[in-house]
Amino acid sequence: MNQATDRDPQFMTNPLQAKDLEPHVTERAADLAAANGSLRQSQDRFHSAMESMLEGCQILDRDWRYVYINDAAERHNRRLKTDLLGKRYMDAWPGIEGTPIFALIRDCMEKQAAQRIENLFAFPDGTSGWFDLSIQPVPEGVFILSMDITERKQAEEALRASRANLEAALTSMTDAVFISDAAGRFIEFNDAFATFHRFKNKAECAKTLAEYPNFLEVFLPDGKPAPLEMWAVPRALRGETVTNAEYGLRRKDTGESWVGSYSFGPIRNQEGAIVGSVVVGRDVTERKRAEEALRRSEERLNFAMETSHIGAWELDLKNHTAHRTLIHDQIFGYETPLPSWTYEMFLEHVLPEDRTEVDRRFREAMKTQSDWNFECRIRRADGEVRWIFAAGGHEQISKGQAVRMSGIVQDITDRKKTEAEREKLEVQLRQAQKMDSVGRLAGGVAHDFNNMLGVILGHVELALGQMDPAQPLRADLEEIRKAAEHSVDLTRQLLAFARKQTIAPKVLDLNGTVEGTLKMLKRLIGEDIDLAWMPGADLGPVKMDPSQIDQILANLCVNARDAIVGVGKMTIETANHLFDEAYCADHPGVAPGEYVRLAVSDNGCGMDRETQSNIFEPFFTTKGVGEGTGLGLATVYGIVKQNFGVIEVYSEPGQGTTFKIYLPRYQGEDSPLRKDLPEEPVAYGHETILLVEDELAILNLTRKMVEQLGYTVLTAGTPNEAIRKARGHAGGIHLLLTDVVMPEMNGRDLSRTLRARNPRLKTLFMSGYTANVIAHHGVVDEKVCFIQKPFSMQELSAKIREALESGKD
Repeated sequence: MNQATDRDPQFMTNPLQAKDLEPHVTERAADLAAANGSLRQSQDRFHSAMESMLEGCQILDRDWRYVYINDAAERHNRRLKTDLLGKRYMDAWPGIEGTPIFALIRDCMEKQAAQRIENLFAFPDGTSGWFDLSIQPVPEGVFILSMDITERKQAEEALRASRANLEAALTSMTDAVFISDAAGRFIEFNDAFATFHRFKNKAECAKTLAEYPNFLEVFLPDGKPAPLEMWAVPRALRGETVTNAEYGLRRKDTGESWVGSYSFGPIRNQEGAIVGSVVVGRDVTERKRAEEALRRSEERLNFAMETSHIGAWELDLKNHTAHRTLIHDQIFGYETPLPSWTYEMFLEHVLPEDRTEVDRRFREAMKTQSDWNFECRIRRADGEVRWIFAAGGHEQISKGQAVRMSGIVQDITDRKKTEAEREKLEVQLRQAQKMDSVGRLAGGVAHDFNNMLGVILGHVELALGQMDPAQPLRADLEEIRKAAEHSVDLTRQLLAFARKQTIAPKVLDLNGTVEGTLKMLKRLIGEDIDLAWMPGADLGPVKMDPSQIDQILANLCVNARDAIVGVGKMTIETANHLFDEAYCADHPGVAPGEYVRLAVSDNGCGMDRETQSNIFEPFFTTKGVGEGTGLGLATVYGIVKQNFGVIEVYSEPGQGTTFKIYLPRYQGEDSPLRKDLPEEPVAYGHETILLVEDELAILNLTRKMVEQLGYTVLTAGTPNEAIRKARGHAGGIHLLLTDVVMPEMNGRDLSRTLRARNPRLKTLFMSGYTANVIAHHGVVDEKVCFIQKPFSMQELSAKIREALESGKD
């Protein structure tokens, strides 16, 4: 029977019937639309859920064709969805038939049973990966859920390899290793652990570990029971990390005893909680016996070294630590032994100027594995500079490499002082012999030359007396006479240098004698140079020829004038002075006693050290040809020595020059010096003084003087070293006693730098220059505390107290 349609004439001719059906049709259409909408929403939710999953989702129909692939599965397959959808599984993956995966999918379709497998896939693009596949039957065919487990598999493989490596490491280790859980029960131990604890094998040790919950009950530490918590495992489980803890052990059953060295610590998880412990031990019984033998040997060696005051050391080249005798550390200024000593610590004590050579020689010996020795200067812990002799050699060589060195160190300061003193005396002797030889030669030549000049002058005078003044030859004879008279002056200077000139000594007031020459000296030096005269009060008398004073001042002032370019200043000073025993001990040739000082200073160009070493030699001059004879300072030197005096010079390039002449104070006796010295200085103190002086000999002498006055002394050879010591000194520093002219910075700038950190610091300046010269250069102010070198202990003690007790800084 045919069904009616909307075009059926019969349907069209029955309007009442169509009208009656219209509501039913509309209702049914609405239900159908709602159902379709719900289906679409459900499909959308399913699709959205599937696409958002991290796991791969694939559906194969019963004809093995791909009908669905989500984004995750697309990534897992390493291929686009469009390349797979609609294709049969075996066409998409040629060769898949006959594999376990294919068989599981087939079984799932046929038996309607879920399957699961972990499989390593190799992809066409050359990559591979591990996947966990869950295969479920569905009405359409099979649903395959895939999870990428490549990282997990890799981690498992790494863990397996790590475990294998751990087991191999434990087996190969000679140290005993024990690993426990958080309760102290063993998890793993190696063969060495069993051997270390005197078991026959690992199995016997494991059996004992199983029988005794507290494994340590098998042993008696040091032959007597000890609390369990004192052992390694309990301490490690409490969080302690310890290295080289030594235990004396003895087995109860066999009586065997030994000494073990343990290192242990906790095992923590990622959250930091303790989940176990690890203990590593080694048998050090033989080492302890060797150490005891070494200790007894060292005691004998120390006794021998102490009697000879030689420090011994042994250096481990692996960790650069050294074992030393007590004498060794005492040589470096430590009365009690230091906890450790390294080669780097030794280098820090070596003075910077010696350090590079010492390090070079040591490393060369290391490289060639040869013995070595050297002498160098060190700065002790108390700041004192000392000389040491160090020697050493390679004691043990392993596989061609030195692993240990040993040697000795000895304080040779006294020997070096003796050698330096001997060398200084030899130099002075050679200089004196040279000057004496030159003097004898000059005196002999001058004497004979004087005679010849007398003949020349006599004949010239006779010729001039017989010649008509109008004759042209008379002018030539006059020039001969003038030249001869000038030569007579030169011979007088040579005779003065040779100390053979005829003199008429008188007891003089030096101030009055100098004042009598001032007008002549001012004319001599010219108007551009300011000549200052600073006579000393209560000046003692001297006994010498007044003409010699004139010669000294004339020569020194002419030299000073020539050293000044343009406008300048020159100063002449007098003062009483005392040379005490301490000063004379370091200055051979100077006798202790009272002197009168005559100083001539200028602010000219100054001199370097090399020039100063030659200035008193005859005919030495820094002037141009024809500008000087080189006899001026030689004459001064000869006059001073002829009168048993001392002459000193202080000069630096660009800082001017000061000549100081010390003439013996006349005491009215035959001897020029009064041997009875004033009483010892009494101005003692207790404060801390920072002493800065770049001349090592003066530094050591001044330090001794200040220490004898009761003060605590910190010494520095340079301003920068003084700044470092001041910053590193824990206590207070009350006074800076510093030289004025030094490298790096002058004394004034050093004082300002230190006072910026310590405003209460007082300063006492010292210099070989006179005070007015220093002030004129702007190096120090005229009102500061100042002491002039050289000084006696009495003068120094008075100046220190003056600086400390006054308001001046």
